[in-house]
Amino acid sequence: MDQIEERLLEEVADLHGVPEGAYNIRANGQMAGRNTTANIDIATKTDKPGIDIRIKPGTKHESVHIPVVLSASGLKEVVYNDFYIGDDADVVIVAGCGIHNCGVQDSEHDGIHRFFVGRNAKVKYVEKHYGEGEGTGKRILNPGTEVYMEENSLMEMEMVQIRGVDSTIRTNKAQLAAGAKLLVRERLLTHGAQTAESVYDVELNGDDSSADVVSRSVAKDRSRQVFKSNIIGNAKCSGHTECDAIIMDDAKIVAVPGLVADNIDAALIHEAAIGKIAGEQIIKLMTLGLTEEEAEAQIVNGFLK
Repeated sequence: MDQIEERLLEEVADLHGVPEGAYNIRANGQMAGRNTTANIDIATKTDKPGIDIRIKPGTKHESVHIPVVLSASGLKEVVYNDFYIGDDADVVIVAGCGIHNCGVQDSEHDGIHRFFVGRNAKVKYVEKHYGEGEGTGKRILNPGTEVYMEENSLMEMEMVQIRGVDSTIRTNKAQLAAGAKLLVRERLLTHGAQTAESVYDVELNGDDSSADVVSRSVAKDRSRQVFKSNIIGNAKCSGHTECDAIIMDDAKIVAVPGLVADNIDAALIHEAAIGKIAGEQIIKLMTLGLTEEEAEAQIVNGFLK
C-alpha cells in the first residue's frame, strides 16, 4: 500500500501498521491483506463482492478489522459483508472507509453489512468514514447496516463521519429478540455543499428488548443533513431516539421522528435539539486567548467527541 492509503487507514481504523488478530483490508477494489485466527474466519464470497466473517461461540476479547480505502478517482463499488457472531462471544469489529479523490470523476463505495448476533453475545462495532483530495470528483459513501439480534445479546454501534464526504445515505435496520439491547452513537460532520441522510429503522420484537439511538451532528457552510428514526415496539420494551445538532452558517438540518407502539407496554421516546452555538460560549473561550475561529473549532470538536 502507498502512503496515501496508509494515511487513510489511520483515519478510519486507527491503524499504524498491520493490526493484531483477524483483518481484511480492501484497497481500490482489491484485497490488500487478510489474516484469520483460530476463532475468527474470513472467507471471500463466491456469488458477489464481499466477505463472510464467522466468529465462533464463546470467543472473547478478540477483534476484527475490515477497513476499505479508495485512492483511484472514478472507482465505484458495492461490497456485501456478513458477520455471524456465535453465542456468548464478546468481540470488537472495526470497519470504515476512506476516500482520496484528486480527479474529476466521482469515487463511491457502498458497503452493505449484515450482523447475525447470537444469544448472550456482545459486539462493539466501530464504523468511520472520511474523505479528502483536491479533485472536483465527489467522494460518495452509502453504508447500509442490518442487525439481527437474538435473546439477551448486546450491540454497541459507533457510527462516525469525520469530514470530507460529499454525499452519503446511511441506512440502518435492526430487529431485536427478547432481552436484546442496541446502543447507537452517531457522530456526523458536514461542510461545504455536502449532503447526509441517516435512517434508522428498529423493531423491538421481544419482551424487555431496548434500543437507544443518539445522533450528534454539526452542519456547516451550505451543507444539508436529514435524520430519520423509526422505532417500532412490538412487545414490552423501551426505545429512545435523539437528534442533538449544531447548525452553522447557511446549513440545514431536518429531524424526522417515528414511533410506533404496537404493545401497551412499549415505552418509546424521541428527543430533538437543533441550534446554533451560543455566543457566550465563544466569548468565554476568547477570553482565554483563542480567536473566534479557534473558539468555534474547540466547541465543535468537543461536541462531536
